[in-house]
Amino acid sequence: MLIAFDIGNTTIGIGLFDGRKLVRTWRIRSERDKTADEYAVLLRSLLRDSGFGQEGVRASIISSVVPPLTPVFQALGADVAGTRPLVVGPGLKTGMPILYEPPSDVGADRIVAATAAYEIVGGACIVVDFGTATTFDAVSARGEYLGGAIAPGVLISAEALYLKTAKLPRIEIRKPAKAVGKTTVGSMQSGLYHGYIGLTVNIIREIRRELDPAAAVIATGGFGEMMAAEVPEIGRYEPDLVLEGLRLIYDRNQSSEPASRTGGTGVRSRD
Repeated sequence: MLIAFDIGNTTIGIGLFDGRKLVRTWRIRSERDKTADEYAVLLRSLLRDSGFGQEGVRASIISSVVPPLTPVFQALGADVAGTRPLVVGPGLKTGMPILYEPPSDVGADRIVAATAAYEIVGGACIVVDFGTATTFDAVSARGEYLGGAIAPGVLISAEALYLKTAKLPRIEIRKPAKAVGKTTVGSMQSGLYHGYIGLTVNIIREIRRELDPAAAVIATGGFGEMMAAEVPEIGRYEPDLVLEGLRLIYDRNQSSEPASRTGGTGVRSRD
């Protein structure tokens, strides 16, 4: 089995694949001060409780936007799987030309999600990832990664209101009863919720204008399901898009880079 790690700023997505089938997923907190040993204890517990166990894991792949955690999970992947992990970055075959400038500046998770989205759609598409940041990624009809847009995530915006004002509280992000808030909390929820719908719709419209008016739109990320229900332009919600993309990229690299057994820590850095 293959274990995939999607290391983000807030959470780490973990996916366990049996062949092409995603059989189990977990989300854990992204904590930069944890060691590989500490994450290993947690991962072994998750695998054991799921009924799969560590013994069946034979390979791992990593996508990371948190550089301090990349070597930690390289060591973890080598320890758990017994093979050096693949790390999404320069030198790894994705099957997608990167037209970003420079290509190394684009987040690994954005490339992985775009790769998975193009595999699903088979044509021009836009990926909207509602994570710590809200990112919009454009893929051409030929399968080229063109770039996109980056906006603050809804939680970042809510936290900024709380931290940068004297009287505004921390709030739960949810759909308000009315657009005209009758309380401070209701007013903040209206601004954040409806504001992000407007932001999403407008950016999709502008990208489609430059890319393709009929480009398919796929949402992912923590707030993706909530936003997909409100934005008609979003055609589908794929919560495990990055994990599926990691599996796809792993498969594409097997003919050119077979996994080699290690003693547990002999991993190659691609950062």
